[in-house]
Amino acid sequence: MAKLSGGEALVKSLVREGVEVVFGLPGVQMYGIVAALRDEPSIKFVVTRNEAATTYMADGYARTTGKPGVVMVVPGPGIYNAGGGLSTAFSRSSPIVLIAGQIPRSTIGKNYGGLHEVNDQKEITNPVTKWQKLVLRPSEVPENIHEAFRQAKSDRPSPVHFELPPETMVEREEVQLLEPAQIIRKLPSSSLIEQAAKEIAAARKPVIYAGGGIARSDAEAELVAFAESAGIAVLTSAGGKGTMSEKHPLALGGSLGPYGLLKDYIEDADLIIGIGTRFSMRNQAGDEARLVHVDADPEMIGHVHKNTLGLVGDVKATLPVLGAAIKSAGGGGWNSPVEEVRDIQRKLAVSEDELNHPQEDYIQALQKGVPSEAITVFGMTQLGYYSRPRWITENPKTYIDSGYSGNLGFAFPTALGAKVGNPGKDVVCVSGDGGFMYNSSEISTAVKYGINLVTVIYNDGHYGNVARDLDDDFGGDYETEFSNPDFVKLAEAYGAIGLRAKDPFDVQNVIPRALDMKKPVFIDVPVSRVPRPKQWAARAPWTKPQEGLID
Repeated sequence: MAKLSGGEALVKSLVREGVEVVFGLPGVQMYGIVAALRDEPSIKFVVTRNEAATTYMADGYARTTGKPGVVMVVPGPGIYNAGGGLSTAFSRSSPIVLIAGQIPRSTIGKNYGGLHEVNDQKEITNPVTKWQKLVLRPSEVPENIHEAFRQAKSDRPSPVHFELPPETMVEREEVQLLEPAQIIRKLPSSSLIEQAAKEIAAARKPVIYAGGGIARSDAEAELVAFAESAGIAVLTSAGGKGTMSEKHPLALGGSLGPYGLLKDYIEDADLIIGIGTRFSMRNQAGDEARLVHVDADPEMIGHVHKNTLGLVGDVKATLPVLGAAIKSAGGGGWNSPVEEVRDIQRKLAVSEDELNHPQEDYIQALQKGVPSEAITVFGMTQLGYYSRPRWITENPKTYIDSGYSGNLGFAFPTALGAKVGNPGKDVVCVSGDGGFMYNSSEISTAVKYGINLVTVIYNDGHYGNVARDLDDDFGGDYETEFSNPDFVKLAEAYGAIGLRAKDPFDVQNVIPRALDMKKPVFIDVPVSRVPRPKQWAARAPWTKPQEGLID
């Protein structure tokens, strides 16, 4: 054992977990950890301009590398500021380890009004974290920080919350450093796998619905092998985009809509194999079908689709075993779906019933400018929504959206984290002007650390979706317009590069030039309002004025 401060024990434990970067802000209650980070050359400390960016950056890092993202913030308001990124990470099952400060030990829960004091601080994050822990002594740090990582990475990955008061960071006592806990990939019981295999083998027309849990389990190769071996077509959720190349002969595409060719295909299936997904689609599908649901989270089994056979287990470990069992059960006798998939893809490329203009034209111009291997992060913009079904994703962990959390402003800092984790890959952020301004001060972070991504800002001078909805459904727009800065000059003021596209079609020319610059580049793209997509023609009742109460 060695005599270490709590801060030293924490940082040395992070090294043992393989941590290479911490996203955070230094603050008065965190100095013991900051000093230990300063003295540890193997960990890079990326300091943001606001805690809001820390968790977004960690999420982008985690989702594109497969490694947990680590965050350090001061207590109280620091945690509140970081909450948006925790919410997004939770919605996308992203492993984030939040290391938070606390007020002095003797004052916790006393309501004395100390700096950054918030009573029941762990309750702030409870709805969007899987595990929370307050550690009071240096000797308790190694065991509990390793448990934090185990919780973040195992079963359904999720954010976790680890906190300690300032005294613990600087006090010294004998500390036993530990090796990280091994993550055990759980398998469903052999009897359940056998039952599932028999049901799949007996199906008339099975289909795979693949979710983001495949990427969290690093099981993209296993999914492709499973689908090819069984000869089953694959439909992905928005979170599952990239788990199979959308140019694969068995790939139907992503983000199921309320009608159309993909909805028809899944409705015609008599058995759906849901893999790493909540199966909580906005437009519920396959009501008459049997669902064989492979997922690490037992609470998701039967949560939405009642006619379910649940296989609770790790996707990467389970798929090869299930695939072999299907073969043994005589599966694979159904007609190959390749020709039907090819016909659907041909029709989807030209179907005016499903395409939207000008969104389709804008996304095509963007796709021509972005390399297929680049990581793309789409914000909560009209193009972001439209990208879910229409952006062709060919490689694993290269498409990122905000999940059901739907955070405006998440895209730019998330893309910064993706680039930190993947310095050798091109990273392109697609944002609206409203969302970009949430975290525009992080241009400073990009310049300071040489985070050389390209950010495309579609600039209509409004909260555009809100303005359109108010005009269409509530009799007129109200207070959605902006007084925007000149984004080219704003970028240049920070020492970055600002470019301006002539129109939304010019991005196919400007993006390659921006990527070649190997600098933080921000592209201002003038755009006007676009109509509501056809897929949103069916409106929720609360989006329109009503007579009386809504049931």
